[in-house]
Amino acid sequence: PRHDQPFHVVGSDLSGVVLRVGAGVHKFKPGSEVVAHCLSVELNDADGHGDSMLDPEQRIWGFETNYGGLAEIALVKANQLMPKPAHLTWEEAACSQLVNSTAYRQLVSRNGAAMKQGDVVLIWGAAGGLGSYATQIVLNGGGIPVCVVSSEAKADLVRSMGAEIVINRSAEGYRFWRDESTPDPREWRRFGSQIRELTGGEDPDIVFEHPGRETFGASVYVARRGGTIVTCASTSGYDHAFDNRYLWMNLKRVIGTHFANYREAWEANRLIIKGMVHPTLSRTYRLHETGRAVDAVHRNQHSGKVGVLALAPERGLGVTDHAMRARLLPQITRFQDSHTD
Repeated sequence: PRHDQPFHVVGSDLSGVVLRVGAGVHKFKPGSEVVAHCLSVELNDADGHGDSMLDPEQRIWGFETNYGGLAEIALVKANQLMPKPAHLTWEEAACSQLVNSTAYRQLVSRNGAAMKQGDVVLIWGAAGGLGSYATQIVLNGGGIPVCVVSSEAKADLVRSMGAEIVINRSAEGYRFWRDESTPDPREWRRFGSQIRELTGGEDPDIVFEHPGRETFGASVYVARRGGTIVTCASTSGYDHAFDNRYLWMNLKRVIGTHFANYREAWEANRLIIKGMVHPTLSRTYRLHETGRAVDAVHRNQHSGKVGVLALAPERGLGVTDHAMRARLLPQITRFQDSHTD
């Protein structure tokens, strides 16, 4: 049911221990250590059976439902649960599912851009909560990320992940709009020229879009002939402006994606379990400090993801595969601060 109770618990990620299960649940049991993805569907309609994201009753748990993850006890459907990566702490395991699954569908899936080896992929906000997972997925898949960030510190972060082509948009001073209503194609061209200079003359095969209004015109312009702009959000505004000639005359495609279906979420989590994708947790808060966490994200005063502890008394708990953690520790803790606020 959607909002049929007089309350709303926010939060679309979690990790934890199963406390109780319904009579028809067999895959998990009380005591199972799990993470949850945020796809909530009914699957009573045929439209959802080819791709569960197309179910007419599809909702994002913790956003479009009463129940969510920022709580000491959470109510989830059994088909939202997946095994918790044994080498991660509770907070590290909790922070990845929404963004990692979204980036996986957006880039790898046939429902998204279907990235292949050698593809040049432009990633906006490459050190952010979504872009930091996109950068890892592109690198793992043999692609060539072109990482756009907002500071030199964030540029250093994505370089430490293995990215070689990085654009600090603040240092370059890009302004894709002359005013509130007029895009600036000259800036699109300047941006495209820098990308070509850095890639040896290649335009992006794929543009990983999520800022929306601020960047969409530039994204359409810089994508290669026959290339793909794949978008999952519009954090800077929903009304996009672009020159359609660059889309239709150059046979480019715009694909809209939204979170991930069951299979894509499982595949994305499998990459984390195998240590191929790592959490980008930078800071952890207590449950009563959730407002501060949200404010830091809203003001872009963070890198990667922030975490919230609910029942865990301190950071660093929940690891059961210590050998794997020791082997991957530099990658796991790359984004983390040295303290908890």
